[in-house]
Amino acid sequence: MLTGKQKRFLRSTAHHLQPIFQVGKGGVNDNMIKQIKEALEARELIKISILQNCEEDRETVGNALSAGANAELVQIIGNTIILYKESQDNKQLELP
Repeated sequence: MLTGKQKRFLRSTAHHLQPIFQVGKGGVNDNMIKQIKEALEARELIKISILQNCEEDRETVGNALSAGANAELVQIIGNTIILYKESQDNKQLELP
């Protein structure tokens, strides 16, 4: 569980990142969760955008992605989700 100070740090770090995944009409599936796990292991902090044609609401998508990838949901702002998971092999971010 992240503290408020850690979430603020991760939000400021993620501000300049571009979304690397998009959730569309198909919603969240197992293949997407597998790819997100791999991306989190490589990067630790990622942005995911939710497209207009997504049938699920953003909170449902964010919770499904964070639970499936065993990651922390840092923020949902607009149609963008920020996820964080500490890497086992490639640790890059040092949380306060």
